[in-house]
Amino acid sequence: MTTQDIRSKIDALWLHFHSGGISNPISVIEQISYLMFVRMLDQAETKEEKKAMALGKPMENPIFGEERKHLRWSEFRHLSGEDMLPLVRDKVFLFLREDLEHSTSLGRFFNKANCLIPTPSLMWQAVSAIHELPLDQGDDTKGDLYEYMLSKLSTAGIGGQFRTPRQIIRAMVEMMDPKPDETICDPACGTAGFLVNTMEYLTEKYSSEELIQTDPSTGLKQYPGDQLEDYRAHIQKSLLTGFDFDETMLRIASMNLLLHGIREPGVHYQDTLSSKFFDNHGSLAADSFDLILANPPFAGVIDGDNVDASLKSKIKTKKSELLFTLLILRLLKNGGRCAAIVPDGVLFGSSKAHVEVRKALVEENQLEGVISLPSGVFKPYAGVSTAILIFTKAGRTDDVWFYKLNHDGYSLDDKRTPQKDKDELPDLVEQWKKRDSSVETKRTDKHFFVPKSEIVENEYDLSLNCYAEIEYEEVEYAPPQEILGDLDGLEQEIAEGIKNLKEMIG
Repeated sequence: MTTQDIRSKIDALWLHFHSGGISNPISVIEQISYLMFVRMLDQAETKEEKKAMALGKPMENPIFGEERKHLRWSEFRHLSGEDMLPLVRDKVFLFLREDLEHSTSLGRFFNKANCLIPTPSLMWQAVSAIHELPLDQGDDTKGDLYEYMLSKLSTAGIGGQFRTPRQIIRAMVEMMDPKPDETICDPACGTAGFLVNTMEYLTEKYSSEELIQTDPSTGLKQYPGDQLEDYRAHIQKSLLTGFDFDETMLRIASMNLLLHGIREPGVHYQDTLSSKFFDNHGSLAADSFDLILANPPFAGVIDGDNVDASLKSKIKTKKSELLFTLLILRLLKNGGRCAAIVPDGVLFGSSKAHVEVRKALVEENQLEGVISLPSGVFKPYAGVSTAILIFTKAGRTDDVWFYKLNHDGYSLDDKRTPQKDKDELPDLVEQWKKRDSSVETKRTDKHFFVPKSEIVENEYDLSLNCYAEIEYEEVEYAPPQEILGDLDGLEQEIAEGIKNLKEMIG
């Protein structure tokens, strides 16, 4: 099945849900995710049955077993819509909520699963369409399928959440160059875009197509002899960690990671700014990560009473974007790196809290880069102006590299249509990798270095416009008397033309 075939099937499935009365994109993705997961559970059970049969042994810890055989995808998909709807709604979803947690660690993400499909016809159409999707193929195909479905999210979530463009995520991942033995976190993971792209990057960099094979019995990718083989256990258990306080997003994130080959997704329900975060995840979170990739929500002012005391003790503020910056510094190990998207206000805000956060980045850590993004990259969600901050915890700032990104390969209006001839992201990644502060740069260029001393003099202002210089071209105009003479000539021509028109019409 080609990529276009898959996308056409997703488009048709999406239209079925919309026509059936479910128009909220988040609800559509969630319902499809539930059904996809039920089908994948049946596929996993079938593979284990075949293995047990080949070995002549009974299955260990079956997911369904004989008593729940009627709840398996391969059984109920043959039913009529009238019979299928009550079975799936009242029994299969009950199984997801109450029994699945005991048979797989992924069950914790489905303890509040509810079926919103209202009619027998929509249930039958949804099951039939999902059965046609290539969920029995490799992780790349399944991952691409789910990413395409996520691309249909066109409404902002609560609390300032909106989906980060995948081309921006990919550029950030390439710039940070994650390693397979590191620990990587997104403290506001949403649909797990940063984590998924990290896994894809590692697979591409440390594996070759010649080495990648697919196990016909499991459908999983195998990497015989490749550079990731020694890190398989770490990749599955410890490489990627995500936090979010939106349970719907966590379910989508877990499915996204699952379809990209992570069998035990390390995503956790937690408000990472809250006072309970380090109590619940202290050993996992504090000073734990080698790399953080994030686009935290810009929710403005939050409830200060619920903010972790260790963050409030650093700087007194209720602005989430400033608190998340402090949080990231606490999560990183000494020497840990971060690339995070922040609103422009973080760069030049004049409040004491804004200045103190920037001062901490420059004086107590190594602020390495500030990439100015065009204001349209988050449309149609929002037109907010943003930048990428890149820094290392506990390093030393000498010079800061600035880059002005004007185009990301898409139009900057609400339609965001592809414009590959205007894609500057490859240049951003290339220039970042070969940057050298010993090489003289011009402030009129797209990228340049600014010494720490100058940033300190400007009250730690990190806006590119504070340091960039505009190169004006001298334009020569004709002498005023010559211009006036030309205007007189034009007036005479106009007058003559009007006179001729009057004579023509009598």
